[in-house]
Amino acid sequence: MRALLVVNPAATTTSARTRDVLIHALASEMKLEAVTTEYRGHARDLGRQAAESDDIELVVALGGDGTVNEVVNGLLHNGPSPENLPRLAVVPGGSTNVFARALGLPNDAVEATGALLDALREGSGRTVSLGQVSGTPGTEDEAVPARWFTFAAGLGFDAGVVGRVEQHRERGKRSTHALYVRQVVRQFLGEGDRRHGSITLERDGEDPVTDLVMSIVCNTSPWSYLGNRPLYASPKASFETGLDVLGLKRLSTASVARYGTQLLRSTPERGPHGKNAVSLHDLTDFTLHSKVPLPLQMDGDHLGLRTSVTFTGVRRALRVIV
Repeated sequence: MRALLVVNPAATTTSARTRDVLIHALASEMKLEAVTTEYRGHARDLGRQAAESDDIELVVALGGDGTVNEVVNGLLHNGPSPENLPRLAVVPGGSTNVFARALGLPNDAVEATGALLDALREGSGRTVSLGQVSGTPGTEDEAVPARWFTFAAGLGFDAGVVGRVEQHRERGKRSTHALYVRQVVRQFLGEGDRRHGSITLERDGEDPVTDLVMSIVCNTSPWSYLGNRPLYASPKASFETGLDVLGLKRLSTASVARYGTQLLRSTPERGPHGKNAVSLHDLTDFTLHSKVPLPLQMDGDHLGLRTSVTFTGVRRALRVIV
């Protein structure tokens, strides 16, 4: 088997020595080419080259969720074709590693590599659904290129938190759970109007859902992790179905405390709920419109401000080794 290993040298939880050990372990089982990313978007370019090659059967992403997202967008540059594209494997090296953990992989890079090698020997894997976001035709965002996400996206509050974290990381701070918690508080305090949402969700054949302050779109469950604690924003979300949405219509101090507590106590059976919470399951196509530009994030990557984005849930989009 010929494989491409995409290595993010800035991965927060792996050292250069650990990465060398992992590379040698993988190279002992396959014909491996290891490439270290050198710029933002490099992993996407490498994924696209692998998809367009004639002999690469497997792409291994060693890094966090951002590296995985880039590789996936490269692999699916010309659209999903699970039977014809290289398979994907993930060795977690980021601070949270939602996609890898949602697949059931260990959160330790060495253990995950061992699990990956076992899966390759046994020929085990699965084909997962993915989400895609694009600019909505007929709006000022229609020219925004389509992009895939693996586990979650968000328009509004949570994307604002991601943006704040990225600003701190650009200044040299490490991405830690404490940093995220601090930025959640600051984003809440900085919200101009927390009581009247500007987001409307539209889908064919259904009444629009209006006045959302924030919207979280999930392709799987858990939505994220706080340390070792999984957070279930949409417990029914699955790699076998379309997209799920959790929308909140109010972000008062009391409601934030209530929904935040519910999220911390969430389980695979129950997530945040209440009269100002909207939960939708297994959606294929829908659009989020906002009266004002709001931040958009996908897989923990801040993508700027948007007023209208269209979401598509694509079943059986990519084969992964697990």
